[in-house]
Amino acid sequence: MMQTLALLHTSPTLSPMFNELTARIMPGVRILHFVDESLIKNTIAAGHLEKATMRRLIALVGSTFDAGADATLVTCSSIGPAVDIAALLHDKPVLRVDRPMSEKAVALGKRVGVLATLSTTLAPTADLVRRVAQEQGRDIEIVEHLCEGAFEAVMAGDGATHDRIVGEGLTRHMAGVDAIVLAQASMARVLLTLPEGAVPAPVFSSPELGVERARDVLQGLPK
Repeated sequence: MMQTLALLHTSPTLSPMFNELTARIMPGVRILHFVDESLIKNTIAAGHLEKATMRRLIALVGSTFDAGADATLVTCSSIGPAVDIAALLHDKPVLRVDRPMSEKAVALGKRVGVLATLSTTLAPTADLVRRVAQEQGRDIEIVEHLCEGAFEAVMAGDGATHDRIVGEGLTRHMAGVDAIVLAQASMARVLLTLPEGAVPAPVFSSPELGVERARDVLQGLPK
């Protein structure tokens, strides 16, 4: 029987990117998209992840399993702490899209750069990198940079300004780091616009690594 992966997004703009990734990485898996923009919009408005939003995310994860999902990948890093709680409360796998990239970055060195376009994403992503380092017994330093104005630009339909601001963050503010993680899935496209050698360290983004992890988890489930 065909396995099913649910993708839980906080923006409909992510669906095409994840459709391409899942078609390439796990072609035999049925994909279900779930979108709730209130999760990110309420978090931005409050300036932090509220308990009401956490409860809503947990309920939505339950809905993905009610719909037939064998595992659920949450594609937004701003609500990552709620994903960890949902994983404890459900019997089926609930995955954070940003954990695989954090693991790879921590394994590369002691100074890890974290770039984000939202402060509400920067903090939980940096916290996750720090926690992964503790799990691996590694002592690291995190260099944080907020790409101010980039999120507002892309929400206004100005993708070029978003890409320019993120690109400047990568090339000008990450000197001396051993690895870089991009906190938002939507930032990954910027890598395609930069010349080779412009970024001072290996860069990890969450979409492809997150889908690869979901594939591996599904392959390990009982058939």
